[in-house]
Amino acid sequence: MFVFEWIEETRLALWVGESLWGYPLLLSLHIVGLAAVVGIFTMLNFRLLGVVKEVPCQPLVTLFGLAWAGLIINTISGVALFTSQATTFVTNIPFLIKIASIAVGVLIARPILKSVRADGASWDAGDSAPDSSVRMWAVASLLCWTFAMFGGRLIAYL
Repeated sequence: MFVFEWIEETRLALWVGESLWGYPLLLSLHIVGLAAVVGIFTMLNFRLLGVVKEVPCQPLVTLFGLAWAGLIINTISGVALFTSQATTFVTNIPFLIKIASIAVGVLIARPILKSVRADGASWDAGDSAPDSSVRMWAVASLLCWTFAMFGGRLIAYL
């Protein structure tokens, strides 16, 4: 726990925890990043599951860069937010669920993106549809991002 106590004494942690604007600014950035990552991947996953068939896959591919930018924003703002209460967060079950869900969600993104890049044009043309393995990845991705969001919200309450 010494490392986490040290983290809480860093300049960044003190700024986040004690300044008028630190925490609200970082939390706002965190929400912007969340909207980009979860919004884009949710839309893509719904498309792969056939919930929104009229949305083509190919334009969503161009948004992946924005999703990764959102993930970077979330990582930077999340680390900064973590520093202010590291000793609390490191044992907080919702926080640990959130971090694990994000890690798995990022790992799941790779096979999804690979499939969309390889077969998305065919799916858009109506020549074929995502197979069961792609749909399984989409469901797993939706679950990961949902658990990450719920975990994030529950951090303050549990």
